[in-house]
Amino acid sequence: MAGILRYHARPESAMRHTMGKRRQAARGVKRSVLRRLLRWLMTAVVGLTMLFLCLIVALRWVDPPTSSVMIQDRLARTSAIEYQWVDSNRISPHLSLAVIAAEDQRFPTHHGIDLDATLDALENNLAGGAVRGGSTITQQVAKNLFLWNGRSYVRKGLEATIALIMEQVLSKRRILEIYLNIAQMGPGIFGAQAAAEAHFKRSAAKLTRTQAAAIAAVLPSPNRYSIKAPSPYMRQRQRWILDQMRALGGIGYLDTLTQG
Repeated sequence: MAGILRYHARPESAMRHTMGKRRQAARGVKRSVLRRLLRWLMTAVVGLTMLFLCLIVALRWVDPPTSSVMIQDRLARTSAIEYQWVDSNRISPHLSLAVIAAEDQRFPTHHGIDLDATLDALENNLAGGAVRGGSTITQQVAKNLFLWNGRSYVRKGLEATIALIMEQVLSKRRILEIYLNIAQMGPGIFGAQAAAEAHFKRSAAKLTRTQAAAIAAVLPSPNRYSIKAPSPYMRQRQRWILDQMRALGGIGYLDTLTQG
């Protein structure tokens, strides 16, 4: 009888051993799949970073013929967009100063991300105030050129990463030049030249302080705000921008921007 009992115990032990090996094999397969996914993710991140780096380096010499936001806007409307690149020496310095005063007064000194402005915007949004983004001019260039409209942590993360790379590769003056040419400044209107012609029937080089402030006033929401029929809020914002331009010291403030 003892021999029979021992005979029956062997297959049960073997079964437990086999099941243990199968569980170990399953865990090994899961770990292998996880390692492959991690390697794929790291490869994708490195590849995407290198792609953005190459594109950003090219921006030192190549003027972008379009942008991601322009393409999205074109697909969303039936009419063509208005866009014409002009070099910075053909853009009024009043407009350069106005957009800095309106959008990013720490532009000359930050490295792509303004942590103080980001924290202020976060506190304001959590307190239930009007939603603010806290994006720098560099971040807006990153978003307009390569990303998409809308709010998401993924987009903000990519935007911040690209902005940091831009600040290492491009000068402040070049970043501002790109911004002034690709920023949306009205419905279907992109860049200083298109905005000057559409709103004031003149070239970007001849914009006055008041006209520059009016254009800068629509930047938070160019499809919503109007320059030709400004609301009381728009007029108030325009006056605030003019005050900020004076407080910054006028167009001499632009001398603080790095060359390159």
